[in-house]
Amino acid sequence: MLKTLRNAWAIKEIRNKILFTIFILLVFRVGSVIPVPFIDVDALKAGGATNEFFSYLSILTGGGLQYGAIFALSVTPYINSSIIVQLLTVVFTRLQEWSKEGEEGQKKLAQLIRFVTVGLAIIQGIAYFIYLNTSGYLTVGKGFATVFAGIVLVCTFTAGSTLVMWLGEQIDAKGIGNGISMILFAGIISRAPDAAAYLWGMIELKRYVAVAAVIIIFLAVILFVVWMTNAERRIAVQYAKRVVGNKMYGGQNTHIPIKVNMSGVMPIIFASSILMLPTMILSFMGTPEGTTAISIYKFLSLFSVQGIFYAVVYFALIIGFAYFYATIQFNPQEMANNLRKNGGAIPGIRPGQPTTDFISKILSRITLLGALFLSVVAILPIIVGNVGGINISLGGTSVLIMVGVALDTVRSLESQMMMRHYKGFLD
Repeated sequence: MLKTLRNAWAIKEIRNKILFTIFILLVFRVGSVIPVPFIDVDALKAGGATNEFFSYLSILTGGGLQYGAIFALSVTPYINSSIIVQLLTVVFTRLQEWSKEGEEGQKKLAQLIRFVTVGLAIIQGIAYFIYLNTSGYLTVGKGFATVFAGIVLVCTFTAGSTLVMWLGEQIDAKGIGNGISMILFAGIISRAPDAAAYLWGMIELKRYVAVAAVIIIFLAVILFVVWMTNAERRIAVQYAKRVVGNKMYGGQNTHIPIKVNMSGVMPIIFASSILMLPTMILSFMGTPEGTTAISIYKFLSLFSVQGIFYAVVYFALIIGFAYFYATIQFNPQEMANNLRKNGGAIPGIRPGQPTTDFISKILSRITLLGALFLSVVAILPIIVGNVGGINISLGGTSVLIMVGVALDTVRSLESQMMMRHYKGFLD
């Protein structure tokens, strides 16, 4: 990786793209610490530290929620919008047609994602304002002042989220890597100093074994994630020979690569989003009164982020969403039909339904392995927290995102250097 970065930096065109990407990320970080008016930032930081739902979202937003910043919502509306549109593509025929129309269709889907992002940003901005108001984090009085502050806050948060989406698109067009992923990466990395300070505090308490264990586990998880991210199952394919005119085509042996972790971090994002709903409801409930309210409060309290019940449900949901996402991405029937149309066959497997069944069987096993991998990485911080009493702010989801973005960025640099090399050779 370091060699790739060094070689890329030596090329002026790519160096300019790297510097542009760094500039955009710096703009994002500045916007993540500039507070919006009418918010008591000190009280918000103190209260947010004890709120599990708030703390989780702060990791994904780079701490913007803790400051009540302009970019408080960060990329969360865009990510949720992308997930919603992707799911709707499976349901609505029109969206499926757009996804198959090439570049024009992708532009239409991208425009739809933008509109949905703005709508979700408004909804999330209103929810955030209600949280600030009910928790007493506003510096204005009641009545018209609160309404005016609400309008200003919601408009500012929505505009900030839209601007973050635009910054991500600028990275896509003029920078390196995927823009939204790079911004999410920058937000997660910004939490590293807090994690380092926490570990330093443990060293001062002479908990050397615990600190060493955390560092070893963290490095081991990174190596494991890199290995599993690059792992794939290759299905052997053989193409029959055919004669066209005086030339013979086919007769090649190749393979179909299937990633072990084909769904990336999407199952974790789906599962964590659902499991954060009970915690979000708790943050709005306040002190329960009455038998029914107390019962609901106790039930929702089971979904504590560090609880065993949460970990079990989290584990099961990740596996379920991994299978769901694999079903969306891969169609064994379509793969089998494409093989038969192109004169290809899996050695030892008859074309048609047997090929479909074989691919489905392989896909099911690979999906289970990838789902177990995601589940273990996701709940590992919970296990460490319960067993060792250690709060790991950079959890499994964050590590998966950081490693995935780093690997994708290196691949992007390598592909751009390769394209430049061939372009110079042809010129």
